[in-house]
Amino acid sequence: MDANVLLSTAEVCAEFLSGHLDGDWTAPAPDLEMTVAQVVAHIGDCLHWYAYDLAAGPTELSTMDARVRPESPPAELLVTLGTTAKVLAAVVATSAPEARGWHPAGLADAAGFAAMACDELLVHTYDAAGGLGTSFTPPARLAAAALYRLFPWAPTDSDPWQTLLWANGRAPLGDDLPRLTKWTWHAAPVAEWDGTLPIA
Repeated sequence: MDANVLLSTAEVCAEFLSGHLDGDWTAPAPDLEMTVAQVVAHIGDCLHWYAYDLAAGPTELSTMDARVRPESPPAELLVTLGTTAKVLAAVVATSAPEARGWHPAGLADAAGFAAMACDELLVHTYDAAGGLGTSFTPPARLAAAALYRLFPWAPTDSDPWQTLLWANGRAPLGDDLPRLTKWTWHAAPVAEWDGTLPIA
């Protein structure tokens, strides 16, 4: 997982959402207490903070208040989404291999922050699509990149996109794996995963 995958993911999501600018962005996103506009603004918030968190290092940075305004026109929200992705990608690309940043899911390296950003982009674009009355399916390679970096315990013999939705508590996976009510990421390098199933 690297900056290029992050930029590709942001481009796919922004291109999809740009095709629905005439939809109702005040509509609620399914299963979330947010509108479509709020979901897209949330993506920008996450990418913005991930850039700061990675740059700041292992201590939580809590000195600033910054947020994307969800009341902005949808087209401007997409510009913001693309901009925050570029900023985070630049930080990811210039961070040392040993760099770590604070995150509630653990001290993430650059690849971890890139993967978390991709997860935010993909899954929340799916959420926004539901609110807009349509559906979103990204390229399997992008879903797989986020899935196997953040959820090393996830099944590897199923469709990566459907598995990513399952891992994020959005849908069941086949008949054997019900929809999750709790979930978490493995933000630290995969080599540090202890092989156990986490409790969210």
